Amino acid sequence: MAMQNKARLPCTSSFLVLLWLLRPALGVPDPAQREQLMLQEASMQTGGRMTLTVAEQKLDARLHRLKEQEMNNIPFPPAVHFFKAKPLIQQSEVFKLLHRMPKGGALHIHSMSLVSVDWLVKNVTYRPHCYICFTWDNSVRFVFSERQPFPRWDCFYWQLLQTLRDRTGDPHAFDLSLVQQLTLFTDDPEGKYPNQDVVWEKFEKSFIAAAGLISHAPVLRDYLYQGLEELHQDNIQYLELRSGLSRTYELDGSIHDKLWTLRTFQQVSNKFKLDHPEFFGARIIISVHRALGVSEVKAAVKEAIELQREFPEVVAGFDLVGREDSGRSLWYFREALSLPAELGVTLPFFFHAGETDDEGTDVDQNILDALLFNTTRIGHGFALPHHPIAKELSRRRNVAVELCPISNQVLRLVSDLRNHPAATLMSEGHPLVISSDDPSLFGSSGLSYDFYQAFVGIGGLRANLGTLKELVLNSIRFSSLSAQQKETSQKMWQKKWDVFISACS
Repeated sequence: MAMQNKARLPCTSSFLVLLWLLRPALGVPDPAQREQLMLQEASMQTGGRMTLTVAEQKLDARLHRLKEQEMNNIPFPPAVHFFKAKPLIQQSEVFKLLHRMPKGGALHIHSMSLVSVDWLVKNVTYRPHCYICFTWDNSVRFVFSERQPFPRWDCFYWQLLQTLRDRTGDPHAFDLSLVQQLTLFTDDPEGKYPNQDVVWEKFEKSFIAAAGLISHAPVLRDYLYQGLEELHQDNIQYLELRSGLSRTYELDGSIHDKLWTLRTFQQVSNKFKLDHPEFFGARIIISVHRALGVSEVKAAVKEAIELQREFPEVVAGFDLVGREDSGRSLWYFREALSLPAELGVTLPFFFHAGETDDEGTDVDQNILDALLFNTTRIGHGFALPHHPIAKELSRRRNVAVELCPISNQVLRLVSDLRNHPAATLMSEGHPLVISSDDPSLFGSSGLSYDFYQAFVGIGGLRANLGTLKELVLNSIRFSSLSAQQKETSQKMWQKKWDVFISACS
């Protein structure tokens, strides 16, 4: 990809700027010096060195005008909780352009939140043999079974879901209640989720509720294909899915092993690629919960090594998931995470790290520890700007941060996205990719909403088409694809990008 020193000083500019700043003040600033400093600063930001064609410059000017108009809107969507801002964003001309934009890859999405909840409710819960149970804390569980399931510790009474739906007399209201169980969405997010503990509790309950539906073998096949289809509709060409490879079951209760799940994922991905030749593919980052013990994580790492050996084109690497503030730190698992190096094998890590605002805690050190364990990317990295050594290490090693703006806002790390720490990373041109984490739980889909929040809110008025272009290219550049696959994928993306530019400029 052609790059240039657009609007920048020569390569010695940083030293010259320092000399300028150290000179005694003359009382009247030099306008030329001021212009030079502004140009240098602009060249440092994400996309600041990107060469734009004439057509791209035309679209860039249009985007700038539209963004100026939106930044004067009251309320300003990135300053409002996403649950309230979503209808405002949908009306945005900037958002409509971002939806049409080919966005490369989604590198940070969890398997249990890949597909819209509307599809789960309207499609999956209407299938025969689906049972529902309400737990003591009024959350739900689902299971498909040939006969009424036996009681278990969290579910004493299972009911056939269709019978219960018919009995209510209002199927629409009943389905809405299921949607509420499977998402975080609410009309009063500040009131319902007053702190991180409350929202995370609901977050994890929603995951558990969805698992019973998604891990049914016939559903899983359809679910994966539907997830790829929803990404495709949002002009996304590639996926790296974090998955715990949950125990997949049949109607008679028999359980499939993880090899079956990986084969199924591979078969569905290959079929989708045949149906959509412009789609690059999909891979899995095997993940386990950080609430586990060292021995359990050690066993999971060993298993991930074997699974990657068995499915090298499918398994991208390994991660630890779950809330960092209440989970165990990466350093706690150092014995398990050192295992690949001790065995002389390569198992790429893609660690969640820095998804916290508890500065100075053991968990806050996950950012540095992730880099010490040679993580390939950093999931979230919300705390990274507070760690200058880690920030410099990640920049030098070209370790990208997976930025998920809506997730950070909904899970109460930041309220006004203009104040997101990633604004600093974008202004410095730190390696970044945009992703959506758990879109179905937040009522979003694909990447367009998160791109909007990053482009309009975090990036501010200075973020331009070059910013968008670099972020998209980063999703290919920092993916787990091989060098040859990246080259091929970038060429495929470029064709779609040229069509987009031609249609919108």
